[in-house]
Amino acid sequence: MAFGLMFTVMSGLIVVVTIVIMVVILLRAARGISTRNKNNHSPRLTVSAVVVSRRTKVSHHSHANAGDAGGGHHTTSSTWYYVTFQFASGDRMEFPVDGSEYGMLVEGDEGELTFQGTRYLGFERKRP
Repeated sequence: MAFGLMFTVMSGLIVVVTIVIMVVILLRAARGISTRNKNNHSPRLTVSAVVVSRRTKVSHHSHANAGDAGGGHHTTSSTWYYVTFQFASGDRMEFPVDGSEYGMLVEGDEGELTFQGTRYLGFERKRP
């Protein structure tokens, strides 16, 4: 009898965890679609701006190697790049950028920032 009860509890737990995971996935997808839609309907703006800061976010993931009897693992990492721009009004906005763009931007750079909503489109540095 105890085995049957334990099996029922575990089955219920698996169902609940699966539902929670599906809800999280659906909410994240909906938020991404909403942000993309909002950006698509925002005007494209080009304004004078200064690069005031840059940062990275690195996450590490450890994975078990499939079929490895020794229980080996490998690690992968992902890096996200962000740049904060300040406008003449004093307002600031941070944008995710790709690695090559991040490498080209330096704090103190002045120029013309082009963006659409929260989507970074480019930065053209002023020529000295």
